[in-house]
This record gives sequence, structure tokens and C-alpha cells, in this order.
Amino acid sequence: MGKKTNLQTFYSQSEQQTEQIAEKLAHTLQGTEMIAMFGGLGAGKTAFTRGLARGLGIDDGVSSPTFALVHEYEGRYMLYHFDMYRIGSYDDLYSTGFFDYQGQGVMIIEWSENIEPFLPEERINITIKRISDNEREIIIEGAEKL
Repeated sequence: MGKKTNLQTFYSQSEQQTEQIAEKLAHTLQGTEMIAMFGGLGAGKTAFTRGLARGLGIDDGVSSPTFALVHEYEGRYMLYHFDMYRIGSYDDLYSTGFFDYQGQGVMIIEWSENIEPFLPEERINITIKRISDNEREIIIEGAEKL
């Protein structure tokens, strides 16, 4: 995977386009990546995760794990979808079992801003910026070329 290089920028005009970009990313994965997502409320993080799941052969409805903290999906690789919105400390993070999931499948993390100091250097960063109601800028850092 390498250090965070290979910056790629995409523009999405719809939820469907956001999902398609994520689906392309899924096809480059080896099965143990950590994907840290950054972006505000309504940026499109869950839509991105839906597309990633589809690209991994997961047809289950993907929803934000706000209250469960983590949802598990089985596809070509296991996908662990985390929501760190309410996590504010190392102890909070540790109590989620987060560290036990590392290397067990693909981890995708919403609200990575809240746990950034505890994330490994080796990861893929996804930053989704809301440009307008429909347009998003999606920056992928540390992944293979899509």
C-alpha cells in the first residue's frame, strides 16, 4: 500500500457516482486495508461505503453504524464499517474492539477525524468535501490508481 502518496481527485454529481468511485476502489483492494474517511455530516461517507461494499460483492443494505459502532458484512473480503462519531478518547476506541479488527478484513471508518492520532500510518485516506447540494470532491490518498 505504501505511504500516503498517489493522490487521486474525483468529482461526483450524485450519490450513484460516489458509489461508482468507491466500487472502483474496491476492485484494487487486497483484503486487509484500513480506509479512513474524513468529511462532515451529509458529505456522502455512507454512500461511498455502499459502493465499496458492492465492489466487494456485498449486496446487504449498508447503513451507517452510528448506534452499533460497527457493522460487519461478508463478501469477497470481510468488510467492517465503523462510525467513530461518538468516540473521543483512546479508551472509548479500545472499548469498541477496534484494534481486534485490524488485519481481519477491510475496515472503513466514518468520522476518522475523531480517532486520527490512533490510526496506523499504513492506510487509505478518503476525504469527501461538499461543494454544493449535489457535487462532491472525493480525494483518495494511498490507494492504487483507479
